[in-house]
Amino acid sequence: QVQLVESGGGSVQAGGSLRLACSASRYTDSSNCIAWFRQAPGKERDGVAIINRADGRTYYGGSVQGRFTVSQDNAKHTVWLQLNNLKPEDTAMYYCAAGSTCDWPHRLYFYWGQGTQVTVSS
Repeated sequence: QVQLVESGGGSVQAGGSLRLACSASRYTDSSNCIAWFRQAPGKERDGVAIINRADGRTYYGGSVQGRFTVSQDNAKHTVWLQLNNLKPEDTAMYYCAAGSTCDWPHRLYFYWGQGTQVTVSS
């Protein structure tokens, strides 16, 4: 079992930045891929970023490419998501998830955190 805890959310104005953290209780073979998803009220859960813990490869959703950066510290069992140049449409609950396949469908991820809220005002 892997437990994930997100932190770092908050309220910022458009153009601002936040740094989210995803802390894992441990890593297993079924948690080689750490992904960030977000979900706004009334909308589907969308993939934001993925990092492959083994080789460091990263993948981004089209709407955040160039603004968000995912990174990791394996020794600390932590993955970060740096959010820059935030826009009101980035407002959502942000979740991290762990799985063994680095791809977007959220059904591929076995473990999920409780989420951290990001609110961007114009």
